[in-house]
Amino acid sequence: MLSAKPAMPDLQRPAPDGSPLQVVVQLLGGEPVTPGLAEAHSCMALRRLDEGAALVHEGTAAHSLYVLRSGSLKSVKTLEDGYEQVMGFAWSGDLLGFDALHNGLQPASIVALEVSTVYALPLSGLQDLRRRCPALDNALQRALSRQLVRAEELTETLAAVASDVRLARFLLSVAARAAEIGWSPRRLRLRMCRRDIASLLGVAHETVSRSFTSMAEAGLLRVDNREVEILDLPGLKGRARSTRAPAEGGAHGSGHGGAHNGAHSLVHAAALAAPVPAAAGRLSLAWRSSVARDLAKPA
Repeated sequence: MLSAKPAMPDLQRPAPDGSPLQVVVQLLGGEPVTPGLAEAHSCMALRRLDEGAALVHEGTAAHSLYVLRSGSLKSVKTLEDGYEQVMGFAWSGDLLGFDALHNGLQPASIVALEVSTVYALPLSGLQDLRRRCPALDNALQRALSRQLVRAEELTETLAAVASDVRLARFLLSVAARAAEIGWSPRRLRLRMCRRDIASLLGVAHETVSRSFTSMAEAGLLRVDNREVEILDLPGLKGRARSTRAPAEGGAHGSGHGGAHNGAHSLVHAAALAAPVPAAAGRLSLAWRSSVARDLAKPA
């Protein structure tokens, strides 16, 4: 009898204790706050979001900065033709809403990928609070600096020509975030769907499925729906360093992230249904079935 696999951890750090101000500074990686000051500024609202709920809507007025306490979120822009372009993902400790300060409007919608909790820092009193609490001011600056670094890393990810290289770089970035939060960087639970990953990486969603399949059968990953275990970290890093192979189903196709081709989908669905050598049996049956269903859907 096979023993049950241990559940993979969520990508969030244990929620810290203390006053809201203390918790926010701790989440942002700052230094401890003076107790008296922390108690005097405990009016930061903690909001709970159900899966699929919007924290802010694109184009609305900005009233707060947000610090993600638990859960995960995605940032989405709606293009002129109605396509929803994923701009990024956020996890515990991330700062959101800074990009709305320059013109007072939210540049994108922020949507919960799971049940999440978020601290809201009202803009009306933020400047005074930053002046009175240097620990918060320093933590906000460090958080903004981290976001700039991650934006550069995303640019490097999208600079890769090959779609599987983009996916490898994305998985390594998620693993690095897991390590920062305190979880295993090798066993990941991805809250976002493959379509969201594909939108962020600029490829077709079926291409993401094929890239997962390719890396799993190469022994780099073990994939079970949204649970991903990195089996060969050096090998995955080697795949991420490769920049020469052409992208399959990438941004050069028609439409967003590549055109959906029915004939090609049937070919790849048939390939997924074919027998797999025992040595390549890294891919779960459930995942292979979900890939086949994805390939049968219109983009």
